[in-house]
Amino acid sequence: MSYKILVINPGSTSTKIGVYEDETQLFEKTLRHPTEEIAKYASIVDQKDFRKSMILDMLKENSFDVTTLDVVVGRGGLLKPIPGGTYAVSDALLQDLIIGKQGQHASNLGGILAKEIGDSIGVPSYIVDPVVVDELCDVARLSGVPELPRISIFHALNQKAVAKRYAKEHGVPYDSLNLIVAHMGGGVSVGAHRNGQVVDVNNTLDGDGPFSPERSGGVPAGALIKMCFSGKYSEKEVYKKINGNGGTNAYLGTNDMREVQRRAFEDGDEKALLVLEAFTYQVAKDIGAMSAVLKGKVDQIILTGGIAYGPAVVERIRERVSHISDVTVYAGEDELLALTQGALRVITGEETAKEY
Repeated sequence: MSYKILVINPGSTSTKIGVYEDETQLFEKTLRHPTEEIAKYASIVDQKDFRKSMILDMLKENSFDVTTLDVVVGRGGLLKPIPGGTYAVSDALLQDLIIGKQGQHASNLGGILAKEIGDSIGVPSYIVDPVVVDELCDVARLSGVPELPRISIFHALNQKAVAKRYAKEHGVPYDSLNLIVAHMGGGVSVGAHRNGQVVDVNNTLDGDGPFSPERSGGVPAGALIKMCFSGKYSEKEVYKKINGNGGTNAYLGTNDMREVQRRAFEDGDEKALLVLEAFTYQVAKDIGAMSAVLKGKVDQIILTGGIAYGPAVVERIRERVSHISDVTVYAGEDELLALTQGALRVITGEETAKEY
């Protein structure tokens, strides 16, 4: 038996939609939302009906009968910390998406829209591995300042998807493996996957870990405190230096790693080369740290995200970490497929849907 699945992945200025029959994509569409259109709404949740109407109109334009769907799955948002997995959109989960339990973000709309559309046609709705997946071991939570515990916010959807892909391709259960997964995109997260749980990972949302195209990575704490109290910057301006204007944006004025590599290798730009070397150095250093978390018992290192398309980046990281384990590259991130696979694992009985 095959299953038809509608996948909804809302972003700040777009909503990505996919319709799948099992893991085969029937069609995909990115619905663009101009800034002036979004600005009409006082809050993110107020955009719900506007985005829902666009989704249903798009399905109609593609001559797709929404009543033939078996399930609707949405991107998870800023919920309370939860273990990884596929969750049914319950009333409690829905309420926390609406209020923004850990903040307001467009991804909160994923589960809300999935629930409304699913309920309207009498089919289940789910979310899969939201960014707030928290499986940290107890020792990983201590930062050194009791008021500032380490928290888990990272690319859980793609990290879990590629880890399970590796396990499936090698015919072993995900929960039997020790893996290190480095997701390299606008932000970078490096996670230690021990027996199916991400027991340590950097808080990517706040720019922790390696620097990236848009985020600062971990910065010297004392210098940051002095910057905050210098009187030169507002709280918002300092945070933007950490998340948005940090990383390669700060050093080179671009968040495009392809541009960084072009400057470094084609233009002979020594600063670009240094920044590229520092980026790969920091990612490799965090992979090394995660190998210590796993006590050196690492079955595989996985590099993923858009930056993993760059052979120069991959080879520089590989040179530094190949003594730990072999490296597998799954470049890019297919979030729509990852959401689809999460829903399929539940409706085929491979996994049981978790309760929020």
